[in-house]
Amino acid sequence: MDTVMEIYKQRREQLMSKIENGTAIFGSAKPCRHKYRQDSNFYYLTGFKEPESVLILAPNHPEHKTILFVRPNDRLQEIWTGKRAGVEGAKEMLGVDATYSIADLDSTLPKYCDDVENIYYTIGSSESLDTKVIDLMKRCRGKRYDSHTGPVSITDPDEMVRDMRSIKDAHEIELIKKASIISAEGHISVMKAVKPGMYEYHLQATVEHTFLMNGAMMPAYVSIVGAGANATCLHYDTNDCIVKDGDLVLIDAGAEYERYSADITRTFPANGKFSDVQKEIYNIVLDAQLSAIDLIKVGGVFDDYYNKVIQVIVDGLMGIGLLKGEKDKIMEEKTYSKFYMHNAGHWLGLDVHDVGSKKVKDEVRTFVPGMIVTVEPGIYIAEDLEDVDERYKGMGIRIEDDVLVTENGNEVLTSVVPKKIEDIEALMAD
Repeated sequence: MDTVMEIYKQRREQLMSKIENGTAIFGSAKPCRHKYRQDSNFYYLTGFKEPESVLILAPNHPEHKTILFVRPNDRLQEIWTGKRAGVEGAKEMLGVDATYSIADLDSTLPKYCDDVENIYYTIGSSESLDTKVIDLMKRCRGKRYDSHTGPVSITDPDEMVRDMRSIKDAHEIELIKKASIISAEGHISVMKAVKPGMYEYHLQATVEHTFLMNGAMMPAYVSIVGAGANATCLHYDTNDCIVKDGDLVLIDAGAEYERYSADITRTFPANGKFSDVQKEIYNIVLDAQLSAIDLIKVGGVFDDYYNKVIQVIVDGLMGIGLLKGEKDKIMEEKTYSKFYMHNAGHWLGLDVHDVGSKKVKDEVRTFVPGMIVTVEPGIYIAEDLEDVDERYKGMGIRIEDDVLVTENGNEVLTSVVPKKIEDIEALMAD
């Protein structure tokens, strides 16, 4: 069996080992007019990219454990939207036990559910599939009066899949590393290209052109390109203002490669040289990020590196007079939040804000090898803030990298993009 096919098969088997006297149902993302992106859980378990598909996992069935419903081959439709795998092609491609046309779902689904007690399905994932599952439960409820068999409950399998997805296997790590390399190339290309007088969308075009030229079919999210005061807006994506001499430019952009995401933010001077005031704020953010990365290792927890970021930022802002008063009171009242108001990072994988939890039941979840997180502290000094030194106003700085937890610590997957002031200035001068 193909190595990649075997990976998806192992994931299905791992999930089926958690299913108790039940059948699991997963639907694909619904078709759309823009570029299609498969549902992440469905893709994680199948690697199948086509819409109008349903995966059934039936570990208790005597003949078929893994079943897939897909679109049949249709020459007329394929002229418009491309070649389909088809019923037989999907079986050969994915290594499942049985495949059917999606048109047969209503008539065939019951035979994989009649003799189990539980249906594992995420209500709300698909309106049409929701209806089919509810109709199935209604039909089985009547049947139970006579046969005393059939499902009696619906259990959400999302948490089980989420726990699996939070620890990346070797195949996933390889793809995320590739996405990280492509993303890094995009950021480096922008640092080399930027000039005062360009527009933010010129920089967006540069970074996304690099993604495409290196095999990433789309950005992992809407690219943020904020020059000057625009960088103080966390999710600024208008990207239509002119880049001025003396501006800092914040670019938050990542590539998606084979469905896996990278996420990088860099902030750099449009003219290639940081001013002394810009250096003050920038180095606080960099110190916070480096201190946080040191805490990402086996046994560490999310909140520890978030708290470390806050401590370093508060100390730094107190040191230059932007925060005044007693540190304990600043921490308690969170007055730092007018300059730093978001989390220190998030899980990364099939989705840029990937699934994962900070707790398992009531236990704090610790890092284990294979987890990947971002680390992205920032300082944002809006132009309209009161009681702030005018020299600092309109400055937004964020630095973000993707970090893999390893057996011996961590690996920064995006480290090739310079982030020390002297390295950024050297690259831009070159």
